[in-house]
Amino acid sequence: MLILSRFYPSTGLEEMNYKLKFHPDALKDLQELDHRVKLLVLKQINKLSTKPELGQSLGQKHGIDLSGYKKLYADKKRIRIIYKTIHDMVLIKILVIGKREGLKVYKKAGDRDG
Repeated sequence: MLILSRFYPSTGLEEMNYKLKFHPDALKDLQELDHRVKLLVLKQINKLSTKPELGQSLGQKHGIDLSGYKKLYADKKRIRIIYKTIHDMVLIKILVIGKREGLKVYKKAGDRDG
C-alpha cells in the first residue's frame, strides 16, 4: 500500500490522502510492463492518492457494467489504469493496468471486482 502526503501552503490545510490498494493481479500487470512504462504508470497512480477524481467514469462498456469504475491513462493513452474509489474507506482500489486490446482491460476489471 502506498500513501502520499501533500501540504497546501496557501490554505494551511493538509489534503486528504487516499490509500492505494492493488488487486493481486493488478500488481502482476504492473510487473509485466517495461521499466519506462512502469514509471509512467506509477506516476499516474501516485496522483490518485490526493486526486481520485482525475480519471474518467466508465459506466457501461459493450454490455459490461463498470458503474463506479474510472480509468486513468498513462503512456500517451496506451495504458489504462482501471480503479474504483471507495470514499467512506478513503481507499482507491487498483483493479487492472494494461492496454485496451479490444475490451480486455474492461472485462478484467469486471471479473476482478466481482
